[in-house]
Amino acid sequence: MGVVGSVDVELELIQWLQVKTGPDVVVRDEVDNRLLEELPTIQVQRLSAGSDDGFRLDRALVDVDVYHSTRGAAIALAGQVRGWLLAELPGAVTAAAVFGRVTSSPPPAVRPYENTGLRRVGATYEIYSHPVS
Repeated sequence: MGVVGSVDVELELIQWLQVKTGPDVVVRDEVDNRLLEELPTIQVQRLSAGSDDGFRLDRALVDVDVYHSTRGAAIALAGQVRGWLLAELPGAVTAAAVFGRVTSSPPPAVRPYENTGLRRVGATYEIYSHPVS
């Protein structure tokens, strides 16, 4: 039996989304001072919330923020990410994880950001997963 919480949901989602988006989009866990030079960027961060069943099943709450040069571009990419997460992530298997149910409520929305040179759109997803074996 795997250790509870042994799936690094952030790492698995970053790798999975990077394959989906291709090389023109940066997918990462933290943003830094070079953010304006690396647009579009998708930031994936697990929140300190969720639960597990005491054995293998993990319920993670994950914030996914899209940073882009315009509001429209950020909204469009966030919508595309939402579609992938809701329609394609459930049932996906990576080297370390099996993904189950994925929900998002509400859908992605514009979130404030102090740098007016970019726009941020994000949502919080509830993602169930467990280790591969």
